[in-house]
Amino acid sequence: MHITVSGKQVEMSDALRARVAQHLDTIAGKYFDTALEAHVTFSRARSFFTCDINVHAGRGLMLRGEGEAADANSAFDDAAEHIAKRLRRYRRRVNEHSRDAANKERPQAARQYILRQEEEEAVPPPQGTVMQAATYATVIAETPAEIASLTVGDAVMRMDLADQPVMMFRNSATRELNVVYRRSDGHIGWIDPTAAG
Repeated sequence: MHITVSGKQVEMSDALRARVAQHLDTIAGKYFDTALEAHVTFSRARSFFTCDINVHAGRGLMLRGEGEAADANSAFDDAAEHIAKRLRRYRRRVNEHSRDAANKERPQAARQYILRQEEEEAVPPPQGTVMQAATYATVIAETPAEIASLTVGDAVMRMDLADQPVMMFRNSATRELNVVYRRSDGHIGWIDPTAAG
């Protein structure tokens, strides 16, 4: 597995890099035949360290863990424990995914965009003008994405493993685009357009 360790306003020691590589190799070896890459980023915020781990474990399978503590080693331990906890929860399904990835159809290619809200003008509009809601018109990031064919349970698992608030997928039962998302009350929401008909 290719592991990249970087620091934002933090000097990285060789001992910390070696510890991160060894620990992530252990986690990856326990759950996957081959994991592709991992990015570990340490940063310092006021009086504590933060650690962000992103693991690309296979085609379409991303894991994310965050941690914070008084020192960099403890912050890494916290983030690695978040990943390990998610993997323990989904152990059987992750192992099945790892073995069956080659037999599944290719995911649909897509593009993911991040938009920035336009700044409001300081000049008030002329009297009688109807105010419009804020627009999001400027693209500030564009990345390739995949829309995988999954069951609803697998989509929820992937969303949880990647620590994402929302995931679009093609429902393997209906072949329609569906969305699962984390609601503000902590529950999972599911949008299925075929259920409306």
